[in-house]
Amino acid sequence: MDWFRAAYDATFLVGDQQIYWREVIGNLFGLASALGGLRRKVWAWPVGIVGNILLFTVFMGSWFGETTRADMLGQAGRQIMFIAVSIYGWYRWRQTERLGGVGTVAVHPRWASWRARVGLLTGMFAGTLLLTPLFRTLGSYEPVWADAWIFMGSVLATYGMAKGWVEFWLIWVAVDLVGVPLLFSAGYWATALMYVFYGLFTLFGFFAWWRISRQESADPDNVVVTA
Repeated sequence: MDWFRAAYDATFLVGDQQIYWREVIGNLFGLASALGGLRRKVWAWPVGIVGNILLFTVFMGSWFGETTRADMLGQAGRQIMFIAVSIYGWYRWRQTERLGGVGTVAVHPRWASWRARVGLLTGMFAGTLLLTPLFRTLGSYEPVWADAWIFMGSVLATYGMAKGWVEFWLIWVAVDLVGVPLLFSAGYWATALMYVFYGLFTLFGFFAWWRISRQESADPDNVVVTA
């Protein structure tokens, strides 16, 4: 299957940086998924899964014969996590859509409870502390804490999106602030540049969902929320 290998290894140059097409395409699927999430569309989840599969092959390049860049265990691990949580989110949003009938959006944004917020913050910091030595032992790229931070933030943000919490956008902002410099330093230029855009996009998404939650709070009779 030479054609498959050729497509898999396809690259282009930006300055002196070699960029894999699958890294670009994987991030474009991720962007499409984010846009679908902003619009509260069920298709956001399966589209995101395609991007996750492509990006896993990018961040675990040594498994597929690449030796030019360091493996990013946190980045690779979060792609697996994304797939698992996306299946949950896909089911949850589809369930909400079915309960609401034809023309119903898949999720109704709302603020998380204070208990949930404490859980998110605790999980973010505790998870980063616990995963850092594990990722270091497995040979992740330094600074390892940043890789662990990105992984934990991605877990919590994706779960928050599935639940419909407005705060999930802010978790992505925290991920992007750490992820951009880490990915640039590791040579993952396409993903780093996409993170810059994501940072701006997530701020827009936060205010958009905040506005929607206020509008729906004023008209609760038209809102269907699953447990």
